[in-house]
Amino acid sequence: MGRRLDSRPRHQQIAAELRAEIMSGDLKAGEQLPSTPHLVARFHAANATIQRALQALKDEGFVRGHAGKGVFIRDRRPHVVDASAYEPPSPREYSYELLKVGQVTPPSDVAAAFEVGGDDLVVMRHRLLLHGGAPVELSWSYYPVSIAAGSPLAGRGRIRGGAPQALADLGYPQRHFRDRISVRQPTETEVQGLDLPPDVPVFRQFRVIYSDGERPVEASVLIKGGHLYELSYHQIAV
Repeated sequence: MGRRLDSRPRHQQIAAELRAEIMSGDLKAGEQLPSTPHLVARFHAANATIQRALQALKDEGFVRGHAGKGVFIRDRRPHVVDASAYEPPSPREYSYELLKVGQVTPPSDVAAAFEVGGDDLVVMRHRLLLHGGAPVELSWSYYPVSIAAGSPLAGRGRIRGGAPQALADLGYPQRHFRDRISVRQPTETEVQGLDLPPDVPVFRQFRVIYSDGERPVEASVLIKGGHLYELSYHQIAV
């Protein structure tokens, strides 16, 4: 069986090569990228193709152009999310906007996690997470109506201590969670909500949080721009 050829436009291929070198540290923050003639020769591409590749990297925040000097690697550290944590790192740098709260028909994976029928309703909280005022994550968190109805989880206000505290106050402390993580192209809503540059995929985390007795008490869909994040895992040998 033959291997699939890379059919992406040439500028996307070139941007991918340079992006990989930046993310690996081979091209370091503050360094100047090789000149356009050098990149033209290296990639056997037209000047216009190189400029499109560089523009993609500028849009994603990897490089910055300085008039009359060249293009330089930005000191751009990714948002590293410890997958073992419930909350994002450095909470003081983050804020969020509550976009929607209400009872909705759950998506199929949420219904399966809660073991409810397709016609049953769940409480949903839809939020936009910001870092330094810039959008970095869209989330949809779902809660069984039997738990959340009439509680702060179903209200439109901010929750003191967040959802973990609200669940604990209701008698359902968070004990552990399971994540499924995938990568895909964004929907139109995600492109607009996260202000994504063209051709940037997103991480999709599907997280189910369990309380005592392995009862699922929260299911969340977390969408993050692939150009902004790294997920960090730490496992202790047994």
